[in-house]
Amino acid sequence: MAKPGSRNSGRSGGSSIFTGVMIGLIVGAVLAVGVALWATGLNPFKSTEPAAGKPAPAARAKPDPAPSFDFYKVLPSDRPGELPATVTPRAPAPRYYLQAGAFRSPADADNLKAQLALLGVEAVIQTSEVAGKGVFHRVRVGPYLAVAEANHTRSLLTQNNIPTTLVKEIPTTQETP
Repeated sequence: MAKPGSRNSGRSGGSSIFTGVMIGLIVGAVLAVGVALWATGLNPFKSTEPAAGKPAPAARAKPDPAPSFDFYKVLPSDRPGELPATVTPRAPAPRYYLQAGAFRSPADADNLKAQLALLGVEAVIQTSEVAGKGVFHRVRVGPYLAVAEANHTRSLLTQNNIPTTLVKEIPTTQETP
């Protein structure tokens, strides 16, 4: 009867795989360094000293000049002189709104807003405190930059029995620091 082969006889390939991986890593690292040096133009094997028979390459005549800063030319001087031209701020253009109603109940304001939405008009509800009267919910349409635009929407709302009031609002200008 023949003896079965032992399992240990085919195991010598395990160390050869590890050796192959290590050789591959070393070759890859050497190639990566070579490509990096070639791409940057650096040559570590190039001599920096001129050969005995060859003349030295022309050295730079001057080193790079130091950067000049125009800091003091940009700043205003201490002596009195011409003042910079002042720009008068332009008054902001007024905005126009159509107020369709003002209600104490937020549900009533929401109902009017929904009614306007069915007509294709987008409205906004503004809640504000009125001195001595309490909280009111205003239903407003807009803003419009021209009265003609507001009048076009106003005629549409009047045809659908929704009375409106034209409100002119001038935005406040804020000074920037």
